[in-house]
Amino acid sequence: MRELPRPSDDQDAFVRPEERGIADWRPMLTKRKGITKHKLLTERIIADIDADILPAHARMPTHRDLARQLGVSVQTVSLSYKEAERRGYLRGEVGRGTFVRSRVTEKAERFMLDQDPGETVDLSIIRAIYTESHENASRAVMRSLAQSDNSAFMRPCRPIAGLDRHRAAAQVWLKGLGVDAAKDRILITNGAAHGLFLAVAAIVQPGDTVLTENLTDHGIIGLANVLGFTLRGLPTDHEGILVEAFEEACAAGGVSALVLIPSLGNPTSHVMGAERRQAIAGIARRYGIYVVEDEVYKPLLETPLPSFTDLLPELGFFVTSFTKSVLTGLRVGYLVVPPQYSIRVASIMRVTSWSATNLPAEIATLWIEDGTALDLIALQRREVRARQAVVEDILGLHIAHTHPLSLCAWLKVPPRWTEEGLVRMLAQKNIAVTPSDPFMAGPDSTGGIRICIGGRLSHTTLSRTLRTIAETFDQLPPVFDTSSIA
Repeated sequence: MRELPRPSDDQDAFVRPEERGIADWRPMLTKRKGITKHKLLTERIIADIDADILPAHARMPTHRDLARQLGVSVQTVSLSYKEAERRGYLRGEVGRGTFVRSRVTEKAERFMLDQDPGETVDLSIIRAIYTESHENASRAVMRSLAQSDNSAFMRPCRPIAGLDRHRAAAQVWLKGLGVDAAKDRILITNGAAHGLFLAVAAIVQPGDTVLTENLTDHGIIGLANVLGFTLRGLPTDHEGILVEAFEEACAAGGVSALVLIPSLGNPTSHVMGAERRQAIAGIARRYGIYVVEDEVYKPLLETPLPSFTDLLPELGFFVTSFTKSVLTGLRVGYLVVPPQYSIRVASIMRVTSWSATNLPAEIATLWIEDGTALDLIALQRREVRARQAVVEDILGLHIAHTHPLSLCAWLKVPPRWTEEGLVRMLAQKNIAVTPSDPFMAGPDSTGGIRICIGGRLSHTTLSRTLRTIAETFDQLPPVFDTSSIA
């Protein structure tokens, strides 16, 4: 009997992105009257990135090699690369070369459902668990607000940083997260993404280099595209960024800031221990590097851990919110800034949103004051642990990284499968998951599949869905992809 070809042998899920197809790239420049050569080349580069001919993280030819190939000057190539970098399509790294930037907005839209998925079980987006208790708490606070005098928070439009009462409640909440900050260092934000933007915009200029985890939340990757800075991913382990990698990057120079998720990092669920945090803070202090810690998941942890804003009061920014721990729709967050940045960050908030929305901040304040927020977090922890136990039971052999209190799990791609092949196959079975593309901040990122276990999932639905994933992972992939055949 003739042996069938081995399925997908030529599709290694862990091929380094910069090795894919770039050697065969031959840009064609068609002369147009009044258009300079470097503008023609810039248009070609951008078009080929948009068409995925030049994949994310691919290493571009050197200026000299491309100039020789096209018969143009090195200056023409340099001007083109610089313009493409300014527009967020390329990034240059000193001593390493020029790379294609990840266009995270498009990738996130492709892989993370942004609308009602209908019959699809959506495991593509991290959301807090939602139960009847959350529904009852929401209804109770709405009734209370409807029967009270709301003028104290509905009428004011100042101060920009937030109402004094809301900031006082924030102080109490932050102390529980290991952050002891004066009220004038705290700003109320519309969630963690808003706080992260304010912090980064205050300290980073276009062209600066910002460090982060090799696999990180797509939000900071998107900010690099919007604000025009170069984002460089560093290797990690089960505690996050490696100390020696951070030290080496800082010693090389040109680094402005480190943005990281120390607690239950997305997508790998790593938790940075106290000793690692202190080591990272020591290096940042020595080199004068700002540290922005995105701690949206820290309220779920039960073990106290130091914050970088306490370890580095002059360089540390702390961002958190209620969306991943208390209630997904409670889009209110707290940003702690170094003392000298209070006015600067408030001025950025003024021109981007004027201030945070007072109504969600009032709900958060009421729930801090009456203990509802802590009760809902306790409920969240119990339910996350129960769901993670189901993940471990059904997908144990396929788990690369997770944590008992994490709202997601990072799965290994089985041999012979590709990430996109798995995503497509699971989509055919009405299951939405996310591959590594939206999280890749560097060319050395390890591939994988993220599943999220929050939301209003019953244990029955979760178990059934995870068994389907396990069965799919255990299968050999098709000899060829039939998903596009009518």
